[in-house]
Amino acid sequence: MRFINPKIDFAFKKIFGSAQSNDILISFLNAILYEGRSIIESLEILDPYLAPQIAGVKNSYLDVKALLNDGTFVIIEMQVLKVQAFGKRVLYNAAKTYALQLTRGELYQQLRPVIALTITDFEMFSGHQDVISHFVFKERTRLSDYLQNDIELVFVELPKFKKELDQLENITDKWIYFIKTTGTLDEVPQTMATVPQIQKAFEIANEVSLTQDELNTLQQQEFFAQDQESSVAVGREEGRQEGRQEGRQEGRQEGRQEAQIELIMLSLNRLLGQLNPEIERRIQQLSSDQLENLVNDLWGFSNLEELSNWLEDNSQ
Repeated sequence: MRFINPKIDFAFKKIFGSAQSNDILISFLNAILYEGRSIIESLEILDPYLAPQIAGVKNSYLDVKALLNDGTFVIIEMQVLKVQAFGKRVLYNAAKTYALQLTRGELYQQLRPVIALTITDFEMFSGHQDVISHFVFKERTRLSDYLQNDIELVFVELPKFKKELDQLENITDKWIYFIKTTGTLDEVPQTMATVPQIQKAFEIANEVSLTQDELNTLQQQEFFAQDQESSVAVGREEGRQEGRQEGRQEGRQEGRQEAQIELIMLSLNRLLGQLNPEIERRIQQLSSDQLENLVNDLWGFSNLEELSNWLEDNSQ
């Protein structure tokens, strides 16, 4: 038995964001956000694409978005690679989800809270070993809550989770273990199968339940993640060598950026078909920050027109 890796975007969306995933997502969110208490009773899984309402505002592609029974929005992102300004991106998506609730003429009282849940396969915060961190608005000196504490940022740092299977104590542990290890398992652990929602998640994650097109998409994303990680390492090494030879820091960035552009071109060709020379030229002219944004968004494109529109919006 083989399972898809929940740390890959497609797999995460398949398990937690599909039409049949409501009970899975409720159990998962109660475990991560509320220490296993049954706070969330029901939810609606929404389209995770955040379209801009103002020309020039960035598009956003999230992994999962849900509206809880109490009116709170939850947005979830699974991030494997540590990219530049990632913390700012998390805050931007949370603020955008909050702001885009209102259209012209609607009252601020209609705004509902937003929880941005981010799961990282790297360490975000040094200085402590807490696996789950919650951030809200506080007064700087007294640490009292802001009157309308409507935006909460929650992070799960997978590398800090060190427990083995026989050490899992509660449903929170089990769900984090599921995210971290499912891609390496060949059977459902008995202690995990006792939770019906986790058992169902394993059934969805079973490769035999996927169509050939889904398997191809998953494989492309796995290759991309591996290639991206390798390109970062290679770019850094080439940059160091060039920087030493030329005695300047620019070599580091240039080596990494060239490797990143090559990888992006390859991935887009696999995903959308052969790129035309004009699109290739526009990609090559992107800055380092813009390339990072393209890496984050490219799996949201379904055709060349969407890619062209993204370049139009983000090349200015």
